Amino acid sequence: MTVPQPIYRIENLVHRYNSAPVLAVDRLDIEPASIMGLVGPNGSGKSTLLKLMAFIFRPTQGRILFDGKPALPFDESVRFHVTLLTQDPYLMKRTVFKNVAYGLKVRGGRENWVRPVQDALAMVGLDADIFARRQWDELSGGETQRVALAARLALRPRVLLLDEPTASVDAASSELIRAASLRARSEWGTTLVIASHDREWLYDVCDEVIHLFKGTPTGTGRSNMIFGPWVPGENGLYTKSLGGGLCLTVSKPPNADATAFIDPAAIRILDREGASAAATIAVVDGTVTRIASEKQSGNLFADVRVGSLTLVVRIDDSHLAAMTLHRGWPVALAYRPDSIRWL
Repeated sequence: MTVPQPIYRIENLVHRYNSAPVLAVDRLDIEPASIMGLVGPNGSGKSTLLKLMAFIFRPTQGRILFDGKPALPFDESVRFHVTLLTQDPYLMKRTVFKNVAYGLKVRGGRENWVRPVQDALAMVGLDADIFARRQWDELSGGETQRVALAARLALRPRVLLLDEPTASVDAASSELIRAASLRARSEWGTTLVIASHDREWLYDVCDEVIHLFKGTPTGTGRSNMIFGPWVPGENGLYTKSLGGGLCLTVSKPPNADATAFIDPAAIRILDREGASAAATIAVVDGTVTRIASEKQSGNLFADVRVGSLTLVVRIDDSHLAAMTLHRGWPVALAYRPDSIRWL
């Protein structure tokens, strides 16, 4: 049986801006027709990685293989096959039709682009009879983003890279952009790589979610990332105030502003009544805000609001046997401070 070849293989990649390293990826494979999510705080390297995968520029070190072969900016092997939608897209100063048809025109071939443009506009919820003749500056922000996506969908790309595609648009446009992107995957087998702060959407649709922090992948799946500052507490432990008299207790951090990671499986949900802390266990009160299953693993997770912070907890059979969980349910979260991982 032949093993499918990754559409992307990234090896020993390092990228620098003005000699300062901003991205370091030892190895990353992305399978054809898969959906990969990228999450992380601002400045974590998500946009840089997408631009490198779009072959807009070369990495400082390492290589990116596309279909098993090294590819460079503007190579024929990637041109028109890989396309990037940025958070703030640029439209040319011309009509919607000419914007959407531009890539088709540059690619060459047939001169009748009416149907492909109409189909692409329909995918993003724009009626060609109404929008095709509109000028670029007659569109709302959400319409501009959808036209930019339509211009990329018209090419039926093998890879669609999305950088915060719904961050600056209205709710209706956001849903249409999401639906159109997923339709490209289902109908054409397009590979999607999505950078977004909307973690719940990513966990719902992605085959894999990669966490980036300070330019380095830190793991996959759901995790809790908590930023400092941390202040000394009792018994050699440290705390972070979450408001409302609630504190998160952790082991000693490497520095006051270190970032803590807590595995969702390391947290146990308890009935708030009768929950008490032992010498090696920290307990904090919260409220369940969401329960959902993860697409890739099938595991069940709960989002629990604790003051100003939302923690993700993996729900196991013991949780379900001990109590009934639903949105709005008050709970206590118990964990070992020494289970914290620091970066």
